[in-house]
Amino acid sequence: MESTLRRTWAEIDLDALAHNYHTLRAHVGAAVKFLGVVKADAYGHGAVEVSRVLQELGADYLAVSSVDEAMELRKNGITMPVLILGHTPREQVGLMIEHHITQAVTCRAKAVEYSEEAVRCGGELTVHIKVDTGMSRLGYLCAGRHFETGVQGICDACAMPGLRAEGIFTHFAVADEETHSSDVYTAGQLDLFNEVIRAVEERRGEAFTLHHCANTGATAGWPETYMDMVRPGLLLYGCGDYAEGLGLQPVMTLKTTVSTIKVYDEGTSVSYGRLYTTPCTTRMGVLPYGYADGFQRSLSDKCALMTDYGAAPQRGRICMDMCMIDLTDLPQVDVGDEVEIFGKRLSVNDLAALGGTIPYELTCAVSKRVPRIYYRNGEEVGRELLLRF
Repeated sequence: MESTLRRTWAEIDLDALAHNYHTLRAHVGAAVKFLGVVKADAYGHGAVEVSRVLQELGADYLAVSSVDEAMELRKNGITMPVLILGHTPREQVGLMIEHHITQAVTCRAKAVEYSEEAVRCGGELTVHIKVDTGMSRLGYLCAGRHFETGVQGICDACAMPGLRAEGIFTHFAVADEETHSSDVYTAGQLDLFNEVIRAVEERRGEAFTLHHCANTGATAGWPETYMDMVRPGLLLYGCGDYAEGLGLQPVMTLKTTVSTIKVYDEGTSVSYGRLYTTPCTTRMGVLPYGYADGFQRSLSDKCALMTDYGAAPQRGRICMDMCMIDLTDLPQVDVGDEVEIFGKRLSVNDLAALGGTIPYELTCAVSKRVPRIYYRNGEEVGRELLLRF
Protein backbone atom coordinates (compact mmCIF):
# COMPACT_ATOMS: atom_id res chain seq x y z
CA MET A 1 0.00 0.00 0.00
CA GLU A 2 2.69 2.51 0.92
CA SER A 3 4.43 2.08 -2.40
CA THR A 4 1.32 3.17 -4.31
CA LEU A 5 0.67 6.44 -2.50
CA ARG A 6 3.11 8.56 -4.52
CA ARG A 7 1.90 7.23 -7.82
CA THR A 8 -1.67 8.41 -8.33
CA TRP A 9 -4.16 8.80 -5.49
CA ALA A 10 -7.48 10.41 -4.54
CA GLU A 11 -7.75 12.60 -1.46
CA ILE A 12 -11.27 12.51 0.00
CA ASP A 13 -12.09 15.51 2.19
CA LEU A 14 -14.66 14.32 4.72
CA ASP A 15 -14.97 17.85 6.11
CA ALA A 16 -16.07 19.02 2.66
CA LEU A 17 -18.59 16.18 2.59
CA ALA A 18 -19.98 17.27 5.97
CA HIS A 19 -20.08 20.90 4.79
CA ASN A 20 -22.03 19.89 1.68
CA TYR A 21 -24.47 17.82 3.73
CA HIS A 22 -25.20 20.66 6.15
CA THR A 23 -25.46 23.17 3.28
CA LEU A 24 -27.95 21.01 1.39
CA ARG A 25 -29.92 20.31 4.57
CA ALA A 26 -30.27 24.05 5.10
CA HIS A 27 -31.18 24.50 1.43
CA VAL A 28 -34.09 22.03 1.46
CA GLY A 29 -35.31 22.74 4.99
CA ALA A 30 -35.40 20.80 8.23
CA ALA A 31 -38.74 19.13 7.46
CA VAL A 32 -37.39 17.33 4.39
CA LYS A 33 -35.60 14.01 4.84
CA PHE A 34 -32.22 13.45 3.22
CA LEU A 35 -31.25 10.43 1.12
CA GLY A 36 -27.58 10.29 0.16
CA VAL A 37 -26.91 8.48 -3.10
CA VAL A 38 -23.82 6.28 -2.57
CA LYS A 39 -24.14 3.88 -5.51
CA ALA A 40 -21.10 3.18 -7.69
CA ASP A 41 -18.85 3.37 -4.60
CA ALA A 42 -20.27 6.81 -3.81
CA TYR A 43 -19.49 8.01 -7.32
CA GLY A 44 -15.89 6.88 -6.84
CA HIS A 45 -15.42 8.53 -3.43
CA GLY A 46 -15.71 5.36 -1.33
CA ALA A 47 -19.21 4.24 -0.29
CA VAL A 48 -18.29 2.89 3.14
CA GLU A 49 -16.47 5.98 4.39
CA VAL A 50 -19.01 8.36 2.86
CA SER A 51 -21.89 6.39 4.39
CA ARG A 52 -20.24 6.40 7.80
CA VAL A 53 -20.07 10.19 7.69
CA LEU A 54 -23.67 10.52 6.52
CA GLN A 55 -24.84 8.15 9.23
CA GLU A 56 -22.96 10.14 11.87
CA LEU A 57 -24.43 13.40 10.58
CA GLY A 58 -28.00 12.12 10.77
CA ALA A 59 -28.96 11.45 7.14
CA ASP A 60 -32.21 9.51 6.81
CA TYR A 61 -31.57 7.10 3.95
CA LEU A 62 -28.91 5.87 1.55
CA ALA A 63 -29.36 4.63 -2.02
CA VAL A 64 -27.33 2.02 -3.88
CA SER A 65 -27.69 0.19 -7.17
CA SER A 66 -27.44 -3.47 -6.14
CA VAL A 67 -27.73 -5.86 -3.24
CA ASP A 68 -23.95 -6.31 -3.28
CA GLU A 69 -23.49 -2.58 -2.74
CA ALA A 70 -26.04 -2.68 0.08
CA MET A 71 -24.35 -5.64 1.76
CA GLU A 72 -20.97 -3.91 1.58
CA LEU A 73 -22.47 -1.17 3.73
CA ARG A 74 -24.12 -3.57 6.17
CA LYS A 75 -20.91 -5.60 6.58
CA ASN A 76 -19.06 -2.39 7.45
CA GLY A 77 -21.35 -1.19 10.20
CA ILE A 78 -23.87 0.93 8.30
CA THR A 79 -27.23 0.38 10.02
CA MET A 80 -29.36 3.22 8.56
CA PRO A 81 -32.03 2.51 5.91
CA VAL A 82 -30.68 1.59 2.47
CA LEU A 83 -32.71 1.61 -0.75
CA ILE A 84 -31.68 -0.53 -3.73
CA LEU A 85 -32.60 1.38 -6.89
CA GLY A 86 -31.74 -1.36 -9.38
CA HIS A 87 -32.54 -4.99 -10.10
CA THR A 88 -32.27 -7.63 -7.40
CA PRO A 89 -32.79 -11.35 -8.19
CA ARG A 90 -35.62 -12.98 -6.24
CA GLU A 91 -33.24 -15.37 -4.50
CA GLN A 92 -31.77 -12.39 -2.62
CA VAL A 93 -35.07 -11.39 -0.98
CA GLY A 94 -34.29 -13.31 2.20
CA LEU A 95 -30.98 -11.49 2.48
CA MET A 96 -32.68 -8.11 2.09
CA ILE A 97 -35.26 -8.96 4.75
CA GLU A 98 -32.61 -10.23 7.15
CA HIS A 99 -30.53 -7.07 6.79
CA HIS A 100 -33.42 -4.61 6.63
CA ILE A 101 -32.70 -3.45 3.09
CA THR A 102 -35.40 -1.67 1.07
CA GLN A 103 -36.01 -2.64 -2.56
CA ALA A 104 -37.44 -0.63 -5.45
CA VAL A 105 -40.39 -2.33 -7.18
CA THR A 106 -40.63 -1.31 -10.82
CA CYS A 107 -43.24 -3.59 -12.41
CA ARG A 108 -45.77 -6.33 -11.70
CA ALA A 109 -43.34 -9.17 -12.46
CA LYS A 110 -40.86 -7.94 -9.85
CA ALA A 111 -43.62 -7.33 -7.30
CA VAL A 112 -44.87 -10.92 -7.74
CA GLU A 113 -41.37 -12.37 -7.40
CA TYR A 114 -40.57 -10.37 -4.30
CA SER A 115 -43.95 -11.14 -2.72
CA GLU A 116 -43.70 -14.88 -3.34
CA GLU A 117 -40.17 -15.04 -2.02
CA ALA A 118 -40.94 -12.92 1.06
CA VAL A 119 -43.87 -15.20 1.92
CA ARG A 120 -41.69 -18.26 1.42
CA CYS A 121 -39.10 -16.75 3.77
CA GLY A 122 -41.76 -15.92 6.33
CA GLY A 123 -40.77 -12.25 6.39
CA GLU A 124 -41.73 -8.84 5.10
CA LEU A 125 -39.77 -6.87 2.50
CA THR A 126 -39.92 -3.07 2.64
CA VAL A 127 -40.35 -1.63 -0.85
CA HIS A 128 -40.57 1.70 -2.63
CA ILE A 129 -42.73 1.75 -5.76
CA LYS A 130 -41.14 3.40 -8.77
CA VAL A 131 -43.27 5.33 -11.24
CA ASP A 132 -42.08 5.96 -14.81
CA THR A 133 -43.21 9.53 -15.48
CA GLY A 134 -41.01 10.14 -18.49
CA MET A 135 -37.54 8.76 -17.87
CA SER A 136 -38.59 5.73 -19.94
CA ARG A 137 -36.38 3.34 -18.06
CA LEU A 138 -37.70 1.57 -14.95
CA GLY A 139 -41.03 2.00 -13.20
CA TYR A 140 -44.78 1.54 -13.62
CA LEU A 141 -45.81 3.23 -16.86
CA CYS A 142 -48.61 5.70 -16.04
CA ALA A 143 -48.60 8.34 -18.79
CA GLY A 144 -51.58 8.86 -21.08
CA ARG A 145 -53.55 5.71 -21.86
CA HIS A 146 -51.45 3.77 -19.33
CA PHE A 147 -52.67 5.77 -16.33
CA GLU A 148 -55.44 3.46 -15.19
CA THR A 149 -53.48 0.24 -15.62
CA GLY A 150 -50.43 1.81 -14.01
CA VAL A 151 -52.35 3.01 -10.97
CA GLN A 152 -54.07 -0.33 -10.55
CA GLY A 153 -50.77 -2.17 -10.94
CA ILE A 154 -49.26 -0.08 -8.16
CA CYS A 155 -52.26 -0.73 -5.92
CA ASP A 156 -51.99 -4.45 -6.62
CA ALA A 157 -48.29 -4.45 -5.70
CA CYS A 158 -48.96 -2.62 -2.44
CA ALA A 159 -51.55 -5.25 -1.49
CA MET A 160 -49.35 -8.28 -2.15
CA PRO A 161 -48.48 -10.39 0.88
CA GLY A 162 -44.95 -10.07 2.24
CA LEU A 163 -44.46 -6.54 0.90
CA ARG A 164 -44.60 -3.33 2.94
CA ALA A 165 -44.97 -0.37 0.61
CA GLU A 166 -43.19 2.38 2.52
CA GLY A 167 -42.52 4.77 -0.34
CA ILE A 168 -43.24 5.86 -3.88
CA PHE A 169 -40.80 7.68 -6.15
CA THR A 170 -39.92 8.75 -9.66
CA HIS A 171 -36.85 10.09 -11.46
CA PHE A 172 -36.49 13.21 -13.57
CA ALA A 173 -34.89 13.12 -17.01
CA VAL A 174 -33.91 16.78 -17.52
CA ALA A 175 -34.26 18.57 -14.17
CA ASP A 176 -30.60 19.53 -14.46
CA GLU A 177 -30.96 21.16 -17.90
CA GLU A 178 -31.83 24.85 -17.98
CA THR A 179 -33.94 25.19 -21.11
CA HIS A 180 -37.61 26.06 -21.45
CA SER A 181 -38.46 22.70 -23.00
CA SER A 182 -36.65 20.91 -20.15
CA ASP A 183 -38.55 22.93 -17.56
CA VAL A 184 -41.84 22.06 -19.25
CA TYR A 185 -40.90 18.37 -19.37
CA THR A 186 -39.89 18.29 -15.70
CA ALA A 187 -43.08 20.08 -14.66
CA GLY A 188 -45.04 17.52 -16.65
CA GLN A 189 -43.26 14.66 -14.89
CA LEU A 190 -44.00 16.22 -11.51
CA ASP A 191 -47.67 16.76 -12.35
CA LEU A 192 -48.05 13.16 -13.47
CA PHE A 193 -46.31 11.87 -10.35
CA ASN A 194 -48.66 13.89 -8.14
CA GLU A 195 -51.66 12.58 -10.07
CA VAL A 196 -50.48 8.99 -9.62
CA ILE A 197 -49.93 9.50 -5.90
CA ARG A 198 -53.40 10.99 -5.43
CA ALA A 199 -55.07 8.20 -7.38
CA VAL A 200 -53.19 5.36 -5.68
CA GLU A 201 -53.60 6.71 -2.16
CA GLU A 202 -57.29 7.40 -2.70
CA ARG A 203 -57.87 3.91 -4.05
CA ARG A 204 -55.88 2.26 -1.27
CA GLY A 205 -57.26 4.47 1.46
CA GLU A 206 -53.74 4.74 2.81
CA ALA A 207 -50.85 7.17 2.24
CA PHE A 208 -47.24 6.22 1.59
CA THR A 209 -44.84 7.21 4.34
CA LEU A 210 -42.28 8.57 1.86
CA HIS A 211 -42.78 10.37 -1.45
CA HIS A 212 -39.57 11.37 -3.24
CA CYS A 213 -38.45 12.55 -6.66
CA ALA A 214 -35.82 15.30 -6.23
CA ASN A 215 -32.52 14.20 -7.76
CA THR A 216 -29.48 16.49 -7.96
CA GLY A 217 -30.96 18.92 -10.48
CA ALA A 218 -34.31 19.10 -8.72
CA THR A 219 -32.70 19.46 -5.29
CA ALA A 220 -30.75 22.45 -6.60
CA GLY A 221 -33.54 24.29 -8.37
CA TRP A 222 -36.99 22.74 -7.97
CA PRO A 223 -38.21 23.22 -4.37
CA GLU A 224 -41.71 22.08 -5.36
CA THR A 225 -40.26 18.58 -5.86
CA TYR A 226 -38.85 18.13 -2.36
CA MET A 227 -41.90 16.30 -0.92
CA ASP A 228 -40.83 14.11 2.02
CA MET A 229 -37.24 13.44 0.94
CA VAL A 230 -34.58 14.60 -1.54
CA ARG A 231 -32.00 12.39 -3.29
CA PRO A 232 -28.90 14.46 -4.14
CA GLY A 233 -26.20 12.47 -5.90
CA LEU A 234 -23.31 14.32 -7.52
CA LEU A 235 -24.35 17.51 -5.71
CA LEU A 236 -23.43 15.91 -2.39
CA TYR A 237 -19.86 15.52 -3.63
CA GLY A 238 -19.53 19.18 -4.61
CA CYS A 239 -19.52 18.59 -8.36
CA GLY A 240 -21.75 19.60 -11.24
CA ASP A 241 -23.24 22.81 -12.55
CA TYR A 242 -25.02 23.79 -9.34
CA ALA A 243 -22.33 23.09 -6.76
CA GLU A 244 -20.53 26.44 -6.82
CA GLY A 245 -23.74 28.46 -6.72
CA LEU A 246 -24.88 26.59 -3.63
CA GLY A 247 -21.53 27.05 -1.88
CA LEU A 248 -20.58 23.37 -2.04
CA GLN A 249 -17.02 22.10 -1.98
CA PRO A 250 -15.39 19.34 -4.07
CA VAL A 251 -14.89 16.27 -1.91
CA MET A 252 -12.37 14.49 -4.15
CA THR A 253 -9.00 15.82 -5.26
CA LEU A 254 -7.22 13.46 -7.65
CA LYS A 255 -3.43 13.75 -7.66
CA THR A 256 -0.40 12.22 -9.30
CA THR A 257 3.32 12.97 -9.48
CA VAL A 258 5.94 13.75 -12.09
CA SER A 259 7.87 10.52 -12.50
CA THR A 260 10.26 11.55 -15.29
CA ILE A 261 11.27 14.74 -17.14
CA LYS A 262 12.88 14.69 -20.58
CA VAL A 263 13.87 17.43 -23.01
CA TYR A 264 12.97 16.81 -26.67
CA ASP A 265 14.20 18.54 -29.79
CA GLU A 266 11.87 20.35 -32.13
CA GLY A 267 9.96 17.95 -34.40
CA THR A 268 9.78 15.04 -31.93
CA SER A 269 6.59 12.93 -32.05
CA VAL A 270 5.05 12.24 -28.65
CA SER A 271 3.14 9.05 -27.72
CA TYR A 272 0.92 6.71 -29.75
CA GLY A 273 -0.41 7.86 -33.09
CA ARG A 274 1.97 10.85 -33.29
CA LEU A 275 -0.91 13.09 -32.26
CA TYR A 276 1.49 15.75 -31.00
CA THR A 277 4.83 16.91 -32.40
CA THR A 278 7.02 19.32 -30.45
CA PRO A 279 7.12 22.77 -32.13
CA CYS A 280 10.37 23.69 -30.39
CA THR A 281 12.76 22.34 -27.76
CA THR A 282 10.29 20.99 -25.20
CA ARG A 283 10.59 19.97 -21.57
CA MET A 284 8.16 17.10 -21.11
CA GLY A 285 7.02 15.45 -17.87
CA VAL A 286 5.72 11.89 -17.66
CA LEU A 287 2.93 11.19 -15.15
CA PRO A 288 1.95 7.72 -13.86
CA TYR A 289 -1.69 8.38 -14.70
CA GLY A 290 -3.46 6.89 -17.71
CA TYR A 291 -6.77 5.55 -18.92
CA ALA A 292 -6.48 2.46 -16.69
CA ASP A 293 -6.58 4.90 -13.75
CA GLY A 294 -9.57 6.75 -15.18
CA PHE A 295 -7.99 9.39 -17.45
CA GLN A 296 -10.19 9.13 -20.51
CA ARG A 297 -8.32 8.74 -23.77
CA SER A 298 -10.78 11.16 -25.40
CA LEU A 299 -9.13 13.96 -23.40
CA SER A 300 -5.82 13.46 -25.20
CA ASP A 301 -4.16 16.76 -26.11
CA LYS A 302 -7.24 18.73 -24.95
CA CYS A 303 -6.66 19.56 -21.30
CA ALA A 304 -4.16 20.85 -18.77
CA LEU A 305 -3.28 19.59 -15.28
CA MET A 306 -2.35 21.79 -12.34
CA THR A 307 1.10 22.06 -10.77
CA ASP A 308 2.09 24.33 -7.89
CA TYR A 309 3.47 26.76 -10.48
CA GLY A 310 0.57 26.80 -12.91
CA ALA A 311 -1.28 24.68 -15.45
CA ALA A 312 0.67 22.25 -17.65
CA PRO A 313 -0.89 21.25 -20.99
CA GLN A 314 -1.32 17.51 -21.55
CA ARG A 315 0.45 16.42 -24.74
CA GLY A 316 -0.03 13.45 -27.03
CA ARG A 317 -2.16 10.35 -26.63
CA ILE A 318 -3.08 9.33 -23.12
CA CYS A 319 -1.65 5.85 -22.54
CA MET A 320 -2.93 3.02 -20.37
CA ASP A 321 -0.66 3.76 -17.42
CA MET A 322 0.78 7.21 -18.08
CA CYS A 323 0.49 10.51 -19.89
CA MET A 324 2.71 13.46 -20.73
CA ILE A 325 2.53 17.14 -19.76
CA ASP A 326 4.40 20.11 -21.21
CA LEU A 327 6.67 21.72 -18.61
CA THR A 328 8.53 24.02 -20.98
CA ASP A 329 7.06 27.14 -19.37
CA LEU A 330 7.25 25.70 -15.85
CA PRO A 331 10.97 25.20 -15.18
CA GLN A 332 10.34 25.06 -11.40
CA VAL A 333 8.47 21.75 -11.67
CA ASP A 334 10.72 18.82 -10.84
CA VAL A 335 10.58 15.02 -10.62
CA GLY A 336 8.45 13.98 -7.65
CA ASP A 337 6.31 17.12 -7.61
CA GLU A 338 2.57 16.73 -7.16
CA VAL A 339 0.14 17.41 -9.99
CA GLU A 340 -3.60 17.92 -9.47
CA ILE A 341 -5.78 16.24 -12.05
CA PHE A 342 -9.01 17.66 -10.69
CA GLY A 343 -10.22 18.89 -7.34
CA LYS A 344 -10.06 22.15 -5.43
CA ARG A 345 -7.90 24.04 -7.95
CA LEU A 346 -8.95 22.37 -11.20
CA SER A 347 -12.67 21.67 -11.52
CA VAL A 348 -13.80 18.22 -12.61
CA ASN A 349 -16.68 20.03 -14.34
CA ASP A 350 -14.25 21.79 -16.69
CA LEU A 351 -12.34 18.59 -17.39
CA ALA A 352 -15.58 16.78 -18.19
CA ALA A 353 -16.67 19.54 -20.56
CA LEU A 354 -13.40 19.26 -22.48
CA GLY A 355 -14.01 15.54 -22.88
CA GLY A 356 -17.60 15.98 -23.99
CA THR A 357 -18.91 14.11 -20.96
CA ILE A 358 -20.25 14.72 -17.45
CA PRO A 359 -18.37 14.88 -14.12
CA TYR A 360 -20.20 11.76 -12.92
CA GLU A 361 -18.28 9.74 -15.48
CA LEU A 362 -14.89 11.07 -14.42
CA THR A 363 -15.32 10.50 -10.67
CA CYS A 364 -16.83 7.04 -11.21
CA ALA A 365 -13.99 6.17 -13.59
CA VAL A 366 -11.26 6.55 -10.95
CA SER A 367 -10.11 2.94 -10.92
CA LYS A 368 -9.62 0.47 -8.10
CA ARG A 369 -5.83 0.75 -8.31
CA VAL A 370 -6.04 4.41 -7.27
CA PRO A 371 -5.90 4.57 -3.45
CA ARG A 372 -8.43 6.73 -1.63
CA ILE A 373 -7.00 8.64 1.33
CA TYR A 374 -9.51 10.13 3.74
CA TYR A 375 -8.95 13.39 5.64
CA ARG A 376 -10.64 15.13 8.56
CA ASN A 377 -9.41 18.44 9.96
CA GLY A 378 -6.46 18.19 7.62
CA GLU A 379 -5.34 14.89 9.14
CA GLU A 380 -5.36 11.51 7.46
CA VAL A 381 -7.97 9.25 9.08
CA GLY A 382 -8.08 6.32 6.69
CA ARG A 383 -6.80 4.70 3.51
CA GLU A 384 -8.47 2.37 1.10
CA LEU A 385 -7.05 0.40 -1.80
CA LEU A 386 -9.43 -1.85 -3.69
CA LEU A 387 -6.74 -4.12 -5.10
CA ARG A 388 -6.54 -7.57 -3.48
CA PHE A 389 -3.26 -8.53 -1.77
